Amino acid sequence: MVSENWQLQAYLKEHVKLVDAAMDRYLPGVETLPATLHDAMRYSVFAGGKRIRPILMLAACEAVGGDRENVLPAACAIEMIHSYSLIHDDLPAMDDDDFRRGNPTNHKVYGEATAILAGDGLLTEAFHLLSNRSVWGHVTADIQLEAIHILAKNAGSRGMVGGQVVDMEMEEKPVDLPTVEYIHTHKTGALILAAIEVGAILGGASTGQRQALCRYGEAAGLAFQVADDILDIVADQSQLGKDVGSDQQRSKATYPALLGLAGARQHANELRETALSSLQLFGDSARPLREIASYIVDRSF
Repeated sequence: MVSENWQLQAYLKEHVKLVDAAMDRYLPGVETLPATLHDAMRYSVFAGGKRIRPILMLAACEAVGGDRENVLPAACAIEMIHSYSLIHDDLPAMDDDDFRRGNPTNHKVYGEATAILAGDGLLTEAFHLLSNRSVWGHVTADIQLEAIHILAKNAGSRGMVGGQVVDMEMEEKPVDLPTVEYIHTHKTGALILAAIEVGAILGGASTGQRQALCRYGEAAGLAFQVADDILDIVADQSQLGKDVGSDQQRSKATYPALLGLAGARQHANELRETALSSLQLFGDSARPLREIASYIVDRSF
């Protein structure tokens, strides 16, 4: 049960510490050969991310009364997948960014070749962890397999990677709203939806609870990217943690480009309301999910 004086920042801080401690245990240490590769992997994982995806997974589990300890391996795995995607996204062949989370990007520190391999290493390590029965506690093998399937589907060509490809293909081309929605729901939304759905099944959700949480995940995932599109215009580098205005410079397909800044903000608010309405069948145990949905949108205002 969430207490009446529950606060989002305290919740986020507690869960970041929980995820970071588990990530430190699960990732190979720098004393393990090849040391440079493992150092590069850890550099990006521990570069100060907000851990939104693993926290959403933990929160979804908690919303249905599950044990968050059962979720930690999958929570760490999804953050490894997310970190790998950022390393590759920043490469000169893609977005060519110099900063990520306020720090030099991985390829600026370790070189392009090692950065590519660090991303490959994190993606592979995620599924090494997900397939390791010894870390899953009381989770049954069939539920473990379902979690792996969901994460693989949403991280690959049917999800995040597919969205990234279409995003690159549409640079400097006229786009319509369905195309922008496809890009956003796949490039960003798919992994957030996966976090929610995996958290639900690992928490023992009923069919109705799982469906409601998936509706939440779809809306929250899209809202997250709409907010990022807005921040690329209105934030400064200290707030954004990466190069500002890069979407506009590359003529990327974004909601502000199609709807204008006010229209994009209105759409983000509508997505927030959709996410919140999806949680009506839950009580106070879903308060973190409600607060996170508001946080996702409010950071762009």
